[in-house]
Amino acid sequence: MSTSLIAGFALGFSLILAIGAQNAFVLRQGLRREHVFPLCLTCAVSDAILIAAGVAGFGTLAQAVPWFETAMRYGGAIFLTWYGLRSLRSAWRGGAVMQVTGGQRASLRSVLLTVLAFTWLNPHVYLDTVVLIGSISAQYEDRLAFAAGAMISSFVFFFSLGYGAGVLSPIFARPRAWQVLDAIIGVVMLSIAVKLVSL
Repeated sequence: MSTSLIAGFALGFSLILAIGAQNAFVLRQGLRREHVFPLCLTCAVSDAILIAAGVAGFGTLAQAVPWFETAMRYGGAIFLTWYGLRSLRSAWRGGAVMQVTGGQRASLRSVLLTVLAFTWLNPHVYLDTVVLIGSISAQYEDRLAFAAGAMISSFVFFFSLGYGAGVLSPIFARPRAWQVLDAIIGVVMLSIAVKLVSL
């Protein structure tokens, strides 16, 4: 197996492993077993596009357009604040909507739009995938294999997270467990939002 492929996989996996807004949302939907395949596919394909852009040399966009990074930061912070407050409200209210099965299912459109916002409005995604992976790939002779490794890591991670969440479903059969998860998600979202505006 190519050294560049392995290095790309290792770097991509390490960057995506941290608990963030996107991962928390995928975990939640995986627990609810709602639109898991299209959700995971959307996340992985989005990452692949960003990784390809970075390796292709578009990592200089933030430098070429000075206001781009600031606009992304504040746009992402506003969205994360809204979603974080919504999660905290859900945690406070509890009730039937927190059941793993039953309750009102989110539409596929709303799920995909939400995860696309988490992905494309998060400036850290651009820093990790476009700038960081793009710049590190330049150190490898086979940049294509490096990019492929990073892309494969995204597919492995998101599908493992989305479908692996089902293992935890017995725990989340209790509304109290959903309240705790939503409270954690809310705090994570708001803390990320604060970090974005304080950079």
